[in-house]
Amino acid sequence: MDIERDQRRFKQIVRGRIRDNLRKYITHGEMIGRKGRDLVSIPVPQLDVPRFKFGKNGSGGVGQGDGEVGDVLGKPGQGPDGAGGAGSDPGGGHYLEVEVSLDELAEMLGNELELPRIKPKGAASIEAEKTKYNSIRQTGPESLRHVRRTYLRALKRQISTGSYEIGDPRVIPVKADKQYRSWNEVPQPQVNAAVVYMMDVSGSMTDEQKEIVRTEAFWIDAWLGKQYKGVEKRYIIHDAVAKEVDENTFYHTRESGGTRISSAYKVAADLIDRDFPVADWNIYCFQFSDGDNWGDDNRKAFELLGEKLLPASNLFCYGQVESPYGSGDFIDALEKQYGDHEKLVLSEIADKDAIYESIRKFLGKGK
Repeated sequence: MDIERDQRRFKQIVRGRIRDNLRKYITHGEMIGRKGRDLVSIPVPQLDVPRFKFGKNGSGGVGQGDGEVGDVLGKPGQGPDGAGGAGSDPGGGHYLEVEVSLDELAEMLGNELELPRIKPKGAASIEAEKTKYNSIRQTGPESLRHVRRTYLRALKRQISTGSYEIGDPRVIPVKADKQYRSWNEVPQPQVNAAVVYMMDVSGSMTDEQKEIVRTEAFWIDAWLGKQYKGVEKRYIIHDAVAKEVDENTFYHTRESGGTRISSAYKVAADLIDRDFPVADWNIYCFQFSDGDNWGDDNRKAFELLGEKLLPASNLFCYGQVESPYGSGDFIDALEKQYGDHEKLVLSEIADKDAIYESIRKFLGKGK
């Protein structure tokens, strides 16, 4: 049908527009607030057909009318009568919200950044067997008896044998009428990737830096969700001490204490030991900080990183978000200590425009 063809064509145009402007969408977090479970609403500029507006005959043309050269016509924002209040006319910018699946966004991201596909390691890509009640059989425990099917079978038998009486409509099942629910073992994909996010929430990390982290994490989640059948996410915040929190708390907490990065590494290492056996999970750690760490804590942090987190992880990614308050020394110390480690990726994120290259750096190894 013509309508269906036009709809397909419209979707192609819209997705083409999104692909063309993907860098803008990556570096701005406006779509995160529009994220549902599987879909994201993206505001796409809407094109309007221009229309000529004709004046009345004899009303004069452009540049004609009362007044002399140099007369002030009015201050910016004022109407013809000099009033600066709210107007009643529509604005010039119109936006159309288009729903795009997270899977499509991840595909666009991979193509735009030329990201390599990830090859899961070990037994993490296995499928477990799950019991599902999806069939019927003649025998079974009474607790699994299918009442509706049993009733219908008994009714058919009584009608076919002439024992059903309209004036006394009783249906009495016998043993041969009984139907029972049965099960089959069906393959159920296991969650096979774990992402551990760590963020410094001390006083030197502002809301602007946290918004950068949130935007980058959105795209990281989209890409890893495309690569794996399931992703388990955990969140750790820290200042001088660390704790595991939910996603909302992760992005909206700010403390006033100092910073000990080793506290986050300790919680992350314990979490992995407890919940994610290294042989069965693909583990990704993403840490975000302004690079300000307390005194000699680097030594303890590097010890935990080298002995626990790097061996357990597919990748350990450290993003240093520039802050007017942080020293920014940690990334240099990390580079000096583990800069040549194949699992470590370092990224300096000066502002929102740097998110694009930071994502490419983090995910470009294909691990």
